[in-house]
Amino acid sequence: MSITPESDLGPDIDFVKEQDSEEFKDLRKTHRSFAFPMAVIFLLWYFAYVLLADYAHEFMSIKVWGNINVGLLLGLLQFVSTFGITAAYVSYSNRKIDPKATAMRDRLEAQEGE
Repeated sequence: MSITPESDLGPDIDFVKEQDSEEFKDLRKTHRSFAFPMAVIFLLWYFAYVLLADYAHEFMSIKVWGNINVGLLLGLLQFVSTFGITAAYVSYSNRKIDPKATAMRDRLEAQEGE
């Protein structure tokens, strides 16, 4: 691990001040408004699956088609929901988070050139 000398960091940017800025707080709020609810929803869905697998054997073993049962379908839906959440986050990030982060980065880089 190498340590970058301070002279390579450019001008002094007060990162604590930036962290306390309204612009950064808005960026953080925008991120959290998606991430926290989605994490709660996914964890509830995941634990529901685990609890069903542990305590609802008869329900999970209901045959749907051939050797495919409810438990297998719900397990595969765990993967589908993970990909769905990822796609939703990428879309949300592209629309809401990235423009704010880019504006903040551009402002800080402009300060660096001064």
